[in-house]
Amino acid sequence: MKKWLLLLSVAFVASCTSIECPNKNVVATYYNIYDKDGELLILQDTLTVTSKTKEGKDTILLNKSVETSGFALPISQSHPEDVLYFHFTNESGFDETDTVWVQKEDYPHFESLECKAEFFHELTGVRCTKHAIDSIVIKNSKVNYDDTTTHFYLYTSNDH
Repeated sequence: MKKWLLLLSVAFVASCTSIECPNKNVVATYYNIYDKDGELLILQDTLTVTSKTKEGKDTILLNKSVETSGFALPISQSHPEDVLYFHFTNESGFDETDTVWVQKEDYPHFESLECKAEFFHELTGVRCTKHAIDSIVIKNSKVNYDDTTTHFYLYTSNDH
């Protein structure tokens, strides 16, 4: 009987302290690409997206993506604005870079003390230069673990 009570109490304590951290714990923004008529576009250009680290070094977020209609980009955890560089090229000599500024509010998200702390975000604004990009609009402003949500609609200037 004592053995049974001991086993039951160990199981109870273990069940109280075992917390499952989420498997899907990537916080990123998702972009869909559209033509000037609002139709989903498979981009024929090569697209590379870069940014700068806190130390001022270039970092590649999306490397030479081709034939894409959408993509995911990470988002910073502690800056009110991310600056991204969208570089479009193709074999016929097209070579343009647009700068995109994404304004956001960051807020900490905790599942439990055993899990890694993350930041979720509320997108508050977006603007861009207009070389290859006509415009970018916020479709969904809440950025969290949900990888099925499209956050931005990116409209190209031309059907590249």
